[in-house]
Amino acid sequence: MTGLTTHVLDTALGKPAEGMKIQLLRMNGEEAEIICTVFTNADGRIDGGAILSGEDFKVGQYELLFHAGDYLHGQGAPLTVPPFLDVIPIRFGVCDPQAHYHVPLLLSPYGYSTYRGS
Repeated sequence: MTGLTTHVLDTALGKPAEGMKIQLLRMNGEEAEIICTVFTNADGRIDGGAILSGEDFKVGQYELLFHAGDYLHGQGAPLTVPPFLDVIPIRFGVCDPQAHYHVPLLLSPYGYSTYRGS
């Protein structure tokens, strides 16, 4: 598989994060172009697999915006006002558009982690 995929797990509830809004941006310096907006399915993944692939997946800087605050609020998590985590930006570089870039998010109301997965 080539292209960009993600997977969001709610570590506070111990299950996939269903219904989270994610936006993908392509960076041009500090300017950003919104490429697409997607939502996670019941498995915490994106229907169809890749968020971006083929000719649209190019060398460059990208950013995923995970709308965690809205998701956590919808799950009934006890949140501060404003929430500690709201929109989580993860900026990463793609140097080989023929490779698979998997950028998962492990989330709780007061922390998150990510890594380049497989």
